[in-house]
Order: sequence, then C-alpha cells, then structure tokens
Amino acid sequence: MLAVIWKVLSYPRYRLISLPTPMERANKLSRELEVNLLIKRDDVMELHLGGNKVRKLEFIVADALSKGCDVLITRGATHSNHVRLTAAAARKAGLDTYAVITPPGSTATQGNILLDRLLGVKLVYVDKVEEADSEMARLAEELKSAGRKPYVIPVGGASELGVLGYALASLEILQQSLSYGVKPDYIIHATGTGATQAGLTLGLKMLASDAKVIGISNGRKSSELASKLTKLFNDTVKILGIDLRASEEDFTVYDEYSFGGYGVITSEVVETMKYVARTEGILLDPVYTAKAMYGLIDLVHRGVIKRGSTVVFIHTGGTPIPFQYAVEIEKYL
Repeated sequence: MLAVIWKVLSYPRYRLISLPTPMERANKLSRELEVNLLIKRDDVMELHLGGNKVRKLEFIVADALSKGCDVLITRGATHSNHVRLTAAAARKAGLDTYAVITPPGSTATQGNILLDRLLGVKLVYVDKVEEADSEMARLAEELKSAGRKPYVIPVGGASELGVLGYALASLEILQQSLSYGVKPDYIIHATGTGATQAGLTLGLKMLASDAKVIGISNGRKSSELASKLTKLFNDTVKILGIDLRASEEDFTVYDEYSFGGYGVITSEVVETMKYVARTEGILLDPVYTAKAMYGLIDLVHRGVIKRGSTVVFIHTGGTPIPFQYAVEIEKYL
C-alpha cells in the first residue's frame, strides 16, 4: 500500500500551497443532521482565495515547466475558479495565461472575472461552450506561430495529472479524520469535470479505505459523469504503472441537485447558503458548494446517508462567485 501511494507522492509537483488544508467539525450542523460532519476546507489556501483546482495545478504546472512551456491555455465559464487559479499558478511560475470564457454568467468585471483581469489573463470570449476546445486549439497554433510554447489544460484541470491532486488529498482526509478519532463513512463534494472524484476514489483504493465517495453533480447527468470518471481513473493508473482498474459502478453521482442546470441559481440554493452561513459561519457559493451541501442534507433526510455516520464534506472553494452573482442571490435574501 505504501509503495503504491509513494508513486503519487514522488510525482513531480510545483508547490503552490501549504498542506494539509484545515478540517473542522461542523458542530451545529452535526447536531441538526444527527451525523458527525467534518468539513475539509479546501477553500482555505494561500493561492488567490484557494479552491480544489490548486491541488491539480501543482502537477499540471510542473509538467508544463518540464516541457519548457511559457504560456498556459485553458477554459471555463465566466465564474470559473479554474481559470482564476490557473492564472495565479502561472504567475507564480513565471508563465502567461490565455483563457477561453464561455457562458453561463455575466462578463462584467466582478467576482472571478475581476480577479482574472487583475492577474492579467488574456480573456477570449465565445458564445457557445461547444466552441471552447477548438478555440483553445486555434490559440495554441497562433501562439506557436509567434514563437511561444503553449501548454493546453483541459477544462477544470480534468486530466491524469489533475487526478493526482485528489489522490493525495485522500491521504490527508484519512489522517485528519483519525485526529478526530473517526474514520469517514462518506466523502461528499461537488463534481463536474471529474478529476476531484476520480482522484479521491483512486486514493482511497490505494489506501484500502472503505469510505464511500459521493459526487453531487453541478450540471452533468450521472451517466455522463460515470463514464468520464472511469476514463480519468483508468488513464491515471496507466501513467502511474499500478495494477488498479475502475468501472462505472465504482462511482456514485447524484444529478438531481443542479436545480435546472449548471450555473442556475434558485431559492433552494440561496437558502442553503444562508443556512450554512448562519449555523457555521462558512461561505458557500451558488454554483458548486451550496448545491453539494443541499445534496448532502437531502441524502441524510432520505436515509441514503445513515444517521450517526461520519461524513466529510469537501469545501472545494469558490469564494469570489457570490460577488459575481450578487444580483441573482439578492432576489432570495
């Protein structure tokens, strides 16, 4: 087991943050839900307001530097945490960033768009999500023609290297849970592009943990995500050279908590933000973490998550997003 996890620990990384990130017990929520709820605070990081993408970028940026690249190209929605953090990581490493920006959301200079501009990201807007990958490819060719060495990062850092970030995070989660005298029964988070859930599942398999990973989809159908997660997992074990394999049955995703789709904000979403802010003083965002928390609460009420169990909720970040969607959130305050 240690030899297997060492393959991840020894993989080249460009260090961006101090680890581990904090884990805290949500005392009031634990009492109200009748579970032992621990919150893994991946929103608390030094790099530009933090978030789960940083763990992935440590491996991705290391790879870009090893190949002599001088500019990163990626994509995301207007509120993209991934774009913000890619740009911040790039600045740390002395690289430039181009980002293809897609709907949904306002392109006004606020929230993550404001931070992108402060970081000097070269933003390229497209009208349709389906145009984003081809636009990244076009930008890469244009930059090559100008003598640059671009490195293209898929949306959300969803690559084999991105998966490694949360394979390691699973070790942190188990160690910190042990400091509370417990083992996690469930680990819950918002899932979208897939590298976080694939990484957690891989890490827990490496560590022979029986904790159940539950992804709450922020928009994609569970069947689509299960296929993507399986591919990410199996592609990652290939680069590590380890004898593990996953199938779609290894991944649990609930897709009924997106409230109309990716980036859609409803009264239920804002009520969840208010509830967690007023019980634990923790800020959730309306695109990812509030929907994941709503899902967690509902799964407890439905009996899917057993009363008395230990639940780790991964706060994947998104601190700037509420400011970007202030008008929409205000409707329900």
